[in-house]
Amino acid sequence: MSTHSFDTLVQSLRRLPGVGVRSAQRMAFHLLQHDREGARVLARALQDAVTQVRHCARCHTFTEDEVCATCSDPRRDASKLCVVETPADQAALERTAAFKGLYFVLMGRLSPLDGIGPHDIGLGKLIDRVNGGEVKEVILATNFTAEGEATAHIIAQTLKSRGVAVTRLARGVPAGSELEYVDLGTIAHALVDRR
Repeated sequence: MSTHSFDTLVQSLRRLPGVGVRSAQRMAFHLLQHDREGARVLARALQDAVTQVRHCARCHTFTEDEVCATCSDPRRDASKLCVVETPADQAALERTAAFKGLYFVLMGRLSPLDGIGPHDIGLGKLIDRVNGGEVKEVILATNFTAEGEATAHIIAQTLKSRGVAVTRLARGVPAGSELEYVDLGTIAHALVDRR
């Protein structure tokens, strides 16, 4: 079966991360054959999100308001600023309920091979936020990938002379794991970062 509308739907679904041709076709067939109302709801939800969701003026995460709920919460500790790569990373940290400060979402990470430099990840806005005087500690919570490490390094070097403490998330052996099954890099970092 091949129609223009069906092929367009399959190609649109393939834009999602981890979705190949077969998965996209399965989804399209399911929506059209078994859940046309679900397809309409999905289409409306996507349209609403695209038109109503924007970036927070302070931290750059997703919100429907000028300033997100986290940034406008007076109970948050404005002296601590956690830098993350994506809104998904911010959401993961929030689920722990362990951090009560504020965030800055880079919306990416440095990747010179892909042409993504410091200006593309909002480094200037981060510096402006730190220069505001409220922030006393910047916690770098970028991912432990080569790009995430490079991003953390550049941010740390940039903020070094600004009078704020710059810390990095600790890394180590996951709770409940056995050493013989943990990769060597994680064990090595856990030894170096021991406290």
